[in-house]
Parts: sequence; C-alpha cells; structure tokens
Amino acid sequence: MINSEYKILLVDDELDILEFLSYNLRKEGYIVLNASNGKTAVSIVKKEKPHLIILDIMMPDMDGIETCREIRELPGLKDTAIAFLTARNEDYSQIAGFDVGADDYITKPVKPRVLVSRIKALLKRTSNAIPDTPNKMDLGGIKIDRERYVVVKDGIDISLPKKEFELIALLASKPGKVFTREVILDTVWGGEVVVGDRTIDVHIRKLREKLGEELIKTVKGIGYKFEF
Repeated sequence: MINSEYKILLVDDELDILEFLSYNLRKEGYIVLNASNGKTAVSIVKKEKPHLIILDIMMPDMDGIETCREIRELPGLKDTAIAFLTARNEDYSQIAGFDVGADDYITKPVKPRVLVSRIKALLKRTSNAIPDTPNKMDLGGIKIDRERYVVVKDGIDISLPKKEFELIALLASKPGKVFTREVILDTVWGGEVVVGDRTIDVHIRKLREKLGEELIKTVKGIGYKFEF
C-alpha cells in the first residue's frame, strides 16, 4: 500500500504543531486530517475512519485519554492505530494511554524523521497484529471472539482495551506454549516500536485482574503462557 492510501488524523490544540506535523506527513505522501480538540476528532473519525490517529493528551474540554477511550468504543475501528504524541512523559500517563487502547506513546519533541519511522511501523502492523489466529476460540470457561473484539468468561462479556485483547488472543492461540517477551513485543506492539518489559507486565497484570490469576502463567526469565 502506498502512502497516499493511508489516512492520518492529527489531534492537537496547538495550531503550530498541527501545521508542522501536517507539512512533514503530507511531504511523505500521507492524506492528513486535522482536529484541534477531542470532540471534533471523534466526529472526524466516525466519518473518515482514518488508518492512524495521533493524539495530544493535554487538550481542553476532552483530553486525549478520554478521546482515545471514546474512539476505541466506536464500532469498526478496532484495527485503527492510535498513538499519543505529548510532552508528558510520566509513567502513569503512559500506562493510562495504553490502558485505554493506545498502540504507541511518543514524547515531544520528536524529529520528523523519527516520527515518520514510528508511523510507518504502526501502519505496517495495523491489520496484522495477531496473524493466523482463529476468529473464535473456546477455551473452557473463556471464549475469545475476535469478530466482536470481546472476551466471554462464564457467560459474561468482558470488554478489553485493544492491546490487552491482542495479548490474550496471542497467548490463547496456542495454550501451553511459552511466548517470549521478544515474540510478544514483535507480535502485539511491533518490533520497531520501543516499548519496555514494564509495559508487557502492566498488561499481564490487568488481564489477570479481569480474567483470573490462574489463566496466564509466568515462565521466569522467558515470558508467559496461557493454561486452562
């Protein structure tokens, strides 16, 4: 797919940043849409269905975290990549971003060449986060439905943020198999995006809280596996 077929939505309340990013991305051949606030962004997303959304966190009225949460709840947008581009680099901000379904967290200032590289990595894996995984998996008390993007436990639907869903779907695709941290990073986050081990651990912890401690086993020094 050539760049001109990719549609990117930029969301930031600082117009100079929108202009700067728009110029550099259009120069790369991308179709670029702009929004200066979260509510406008959600309206544009519903109409245009961009392939990638780049969000600032600190915005008036509706911040980037809430905007991301609303977008992730829209039907038909589970494969849309979302990245935060923000001057805030605290751990809790990053965790909050990933928790509402972000795919990447990029700290300002960022060089255009680096940003373009991260964007290419995100777009490359947009529709292939979990290759060769069945759309529906029945694993005893747990059912994973990729068509509805939901996990069913004991008959109750559990909605998960995008990365948590992709992580449990990957582990459950081969019960008993140990997935190394490297494989998890490459499959769920993409090898070109810098995410630390702590990010994996946070997602595993949240999955255990929602689905039960017994389903995901830690293999010390190697990675994780799914058992039922």
